[in-house]
This record gives sequence, C-alpha cells and structure tokens, in this order.
Amino acid sequence: MTATRIVSPLRYPLPATLGIAAPSFVREPFPGVPPEPRLLDQVRRAVRVRHYSPRTERAYVAWVRRFVLFHGKKHPAGMGAREVVAFLSDLAVRRKVSASTQNQALSALLFFYREVLGQRLAWMDEIVRARRPVRLPVVLTRTETMALLGQLHGLQWLMASLLYGSGMRLMECSRLRIKDVDLERNEITVRNGKGQKDRVTILPEKIKGPLRAHIERVRIQHGEDLGQGAGSVELPQALELKYPRAPWAWPWQWVFPATRFYLDRETGRRRRHHLHESVLQRAVTEAARRAGISKPASCHTLRHSFATHLLESGADIRTIQELLGHSDVSTTMIYTHVLNRGGRGVRSPLDAE
Repeated sequence: MTATRIVSPLRYPLPATLGIAAPSFVREPFPGVPPEPRLLDQVRRAVRVRHYSPRTERAYVAWVRRFVLFHGKKHPAGMGAREVVAFLSDLAVRRKVSASTQNQALSALLFFYREVLGQRLAWMDEIVRARRPVRLPVVLTRTETMALLGQLHGLQWLMASLLYGSGMRLMECSRLRIKDVDLERNEITVRNGKGQKDRVTILPEKIKGPLRAHIERVRIQHGEDLGQGAGSVELPQALELKYPRAPWAWPWQWVFPATRFYLDRETGRRRRHHLHESVLQRAVTEAARRAGISKPASCHTLRHSFATHLLESGADIRTIQELLGHSDVSTTMIYTHVLNRGGRGVRSPLDAE
C-alpha cells in the first residue's frame, strides 16, 4: 500500500518573505507540480487582476505584511475579526494614525480576506470604519499664489504653474505624456486619473510659450536618447504588446522626464522615468517658506486654490467639478465654504459702525 503524502491544511502557503516557519507536517509538493505563489505575491496578483493602481498595490501589500508581523507571524487564515480589530485599535491608540490611514488599513485587510483567502464572513461587514473629520482645504489668496510661484524658476515654476492653472493633481502632472498636451486648443487630457478616469482640463494661455519651449528641449533630448540606444518609456498595462514600437514613439514620451536613465529589470532597457514627484514637492514647500506664507502650502494647495479662485470669478460649479474630475458635485461644494461671499460673506457687526 502506497503511503499518503501529508500536505498542509492551509489553503495558502506561509510567506517566506515574512520569515514564518511552516509546520512540521507540511511536506514538499508532488513532483512536477509547481508550488503555489507566496502569500504577498498572491496579494499582488489579486490587485493587478482588478487593475488597481501600483500605489494601491504597494499599500495593500504593506498593510498585510504589517498585520501578520503584528500578530507574531501567525498565518492570517487562522485569524479573524478579533485580530483585525486589535490591529486597527493599535494603529489608532498607540500609533495615533489618522482616520483615513486606519480606513486604508481596513480596506487592505478586507480585500485580502475576501479576494485572496476567499473568506466572506459576517464579521467583515460588522467592522466599523473610522469617522473622517470634515476639514476645509488650505487655499492661498491670489497674492500668495503669485508670491509662491515667484519664488520658483525653470522646470519647477512650469510644473507648479500648470498645477495652479489647470487644477491637476501632482501625479497627473508628473505623468503627462506629449500626446495629451494640445497647445492649439489649450487643452490637457488627464489619463487614468483618480478612480481610473480620463478628463479634459484647461491649459493656461500664460504658460503656452514656456511649455512649448520645454517640449522642444525634451524632443531634442529624446533624439539623443534614441542615438544612444535608449529612448523608450513604460506604457500602461499591455499596450506594448499591441503597439511594439510605441515605447520609442514621440507621442508617448513624458512631458517632464527624469534627468537620469534607469535599467528596467523586466526588459533590460535603459529608460527615463517621469520626474519624481518629490522634486516638485520640496520645491513648492521651500518656495512657500521663502515667500513668507504662513499657511501649510503644498502642491495640492495649488489645486485647491485653482478651484476656489474659479468660483470667485463666477465659474459654474458643475464646470469646476468636471475640470477637477470629481465624481460627485458635493465634493466640489467644499470650496464654497472658503469663499468670502454668499452666506459666509456678511459684514461683521463690528464693522457696521
């Protein structure tokens, strides 16, 4: 009689990357049968199948890793609501994270249990999310905005002016490609923005000249890169399979490329990434300090200022909603609370005398 091979009762193997030792009763898989992917690799696969963003993938993997380490490297299949609540409570009480961070951790763990471990249990719907406080956005006045931009020069000035003049998010600006900038129609097409949505926003007339000159410099640099056997860029999803020459084509190049090459591990090609967002973040923070602005100004503050100043100029809120890419107009309505007019624009009784 042939001896029966003992296998692990756990549906998913223990991740070696976390240093979790397998139980003594776990044996090697049958010869010729490929081993199942490791736990964190399964999280990555589940995220990519659903076309979530790379940032979401990194965040979900990081939260699953922290959850397992928090509970002494126990396998998540043997844990449940009690362990999840304990982890979230530790984040709020000891780590003192914000409500949005705590909710992101909860979303990652719920995704992990439902989509990776295949568990759809009642306790998942009973965990209460942290209540996010309603806060008004930081908005610069027009004078403060011009003072901030006046402290920037060159590429940083151009990108910051684009953020304020078009209302784009920082990553949307960094990831702009040549084909999405229409200098003739004064339009910018934002591809795969927040929520994986495309939209069209305005291109400020004031920066058309500097932007045109910048793009011409990028074109010359791209030609030099091609002469060195480089010049390709990363394409979204599997587009390269459909258009094999597209990575080298001019329309797909970044508007704001990085200053140095990197070596793509999968293809072995020397490429330029888009300019890292931290370059502009540091520049804007330093410019606000030099301009003497007391508000905590950031790149996203320029987007808030864009919306508020449009409202002050009498623009329709539905138009602003479309330019910003908000799904619900109630999100855009937050900017009406920082205007010095309407119901909040009454005169103080102290000024009546």
